[in-house]
Amino acid sequence: MRVTAHVFLSYGLVLVLGSIWRLLPIDFAAPDVIALVAVYLGLTARPVNVGPMLLRIAPPTLGAVILGYLGDLLAGSPRGLIAFTAGMVCVVGHLVHSALIVRGRMVTIIFSTVTGATAGLVMLIVRASSGLVPGSLGGEMKTLLASALLTGLAGPLVFRLCRSVDARFARSPRERNAALGGTLS
Repeated sequence: MRVTAHVFLSYGLVLVLGSIWRLLPIDFAAPDVIALVAVYLGLTARPVNVGPMLLRIAPPTLGAVILGYLGDLLAGSPRGLIAFTAGMVCVVGHLVHSALIVRGRMVTIIFSTVTGATAGLVMLIVRASSGLVPGSLGGEMKTLLASALLTGLAGPLVFRLCRSVDARFARSPRERNAALGGTLS
């Protein structure tokens, strides 16, 4: 249920962002909310008492792929492009979660910027390998950089919203306080 709630939250964010973003002066790039939620799901994958890591990361990765697929439908991109990227970002987020503590506004901004740049590069590589690069490399890199910076700025807000969802699904007051405290480890 927790992953489903995150998918619905981020889908709502993508809908709202998509409807108002074209009214803002920066219309060629937007923050990658899907990548932020996907990496958050990977960072906070709840441990399963039995079994390998695959059982721990499967539900969040499935949620990230579903969210990416919904993003593909909304953005009009080739089906599977954002879904593949979201799944990869979720798995990478889970792989680095034991060596990384995302705490504080500046660390969250830096981590979100790196996440946005990584997701943008993965999408650019997948599009280039399938022959779908529409513009010049300079234009693509400009859009990627702007999107990564906007993703970094949106990171603290998106992570805060995700932590509030986690607090709703906490099983004890200690878990609720930890979710609202902002430590992802």
